Amino acid sequence: MPKISEMYAFVVEDQGPDDEGVVAWQFGASMMPLVGADMKRIESLRPFARSVAYMLDKPVKLVHFINREELETIRGGL
Repeated sequence: MPKISEMYAFVVEDQGPDDEGVVAWQFGASMMPLVGADMKRIESLRPFARSVAYMLDKPVKLVHFINREELETIRGGL
């Protein structure tokens, strides 16, 4: 897998233009945010974003984040 240098996310406004959230879709018992690091992944999520836009009767936007900043490293093991 290549290093992630950019991210895409489907977002929707809630109460106004300064109040938005990442769109998620329920798969079984889990909620999955509609985000990805490449357009192939985003294209696979697009049908779910369309469904959310239809159900909420609100526009869903695709946004692109390009400034990577590593904030923390969480290590596993004992």
